[in-house]
Amino acid sequence: MQWWPAPAKINLFLHITGRRDDGYHELQTIFQFLEFSDYLSFAVRRDRAIASGNSVPAIDSHEDLAVRAAQLLQARANVNRGVDIHLDKRIPIGGGLGGGSSDAATTLLALNELWDVGWSVDQLAQLAIQLGADVPVFVGGHAAWAEGVGELLTPVSPPQRWYLILAPPVRVSTAAVFAHPELTRHSTPITIRDFHAGQVRNDLETVVCGLYPEVGEALGWLSKFGSARMTGSGGCVFLPVDSEADGLSILAQRPDGCHGFVTKGTNTHPMVSA
Repeated sequence: MQWWPAPAKINLFLHITGRRDDGYHELQTIFQFLEFSDYLSFAVRRDRAIASGNSVPAIDSHEDLAVRAAQLLQARANVNRGVDIHLDKRIPIGGGLGGGSSDAATTLLALNELWDVGWSVDQLAQLAIQLGADVPVFVGGHAAWAEGVGELLTPVSPPQRWYLILAPPVRVSTAAVFAHPELTRHSTPITIRDFHAGQVRNDLETVVCGLYPEVGEALGWLSKFGSARMTGSGGCVFLPVDSEADGLSILAQRPDGCHGFVTKGTNTHPMVSA
């Protein structure tokens, strides 16, 4: 059985710069992949059925982005075969690490090959935006400066550092965070030079920490060791560390109830490397 990687991501910063008439938010961020992944396997079927062997209770079958990605590609590319999808879930759910989006992207990339669809990366990325704002960067395969709703991507190469990722015991609702009346929605756009000068933050942190005090507690604790930040819409928080050993030393002291891991940032999706 072949397993296909679906890496996690972090947002090195996240600014909300506006809200469109259709309700979607304009943003600026940098996506960087992590060397920490979910894994999926695919068994092509002769019929058109798409079935998930997913046994993760927290993922509702109607919310399974891998299944939705397969259904969308099947419909748009007029594929007459189906697939059984099996997911080895490792990325925390509702943690802002992009696990569901990455699963969807890996499904598109894998089935493009296994179903002999033959679409280009650009064609798959256009399809990916229909599944979620984070999906195109995983399809594109390179760390990126993102604008628009997340679909306007410019490849960048931030330092590939070690990170400690801390996951408090919550599952954040992205929809609730973006709908919150106190969310900052009009940050002044910045440049990549501003990013390198450290003029960044995560505009969602205040709202998330208010709705989910566990995130605020984890962020406050991790900030004792350096410049910690929340990724995406939370609730995972991350800290750049000098080495894997340093990260593991801090992780060993983590508060009760929090899980975490130490991993390295990478600017290339593992399927691109392969």
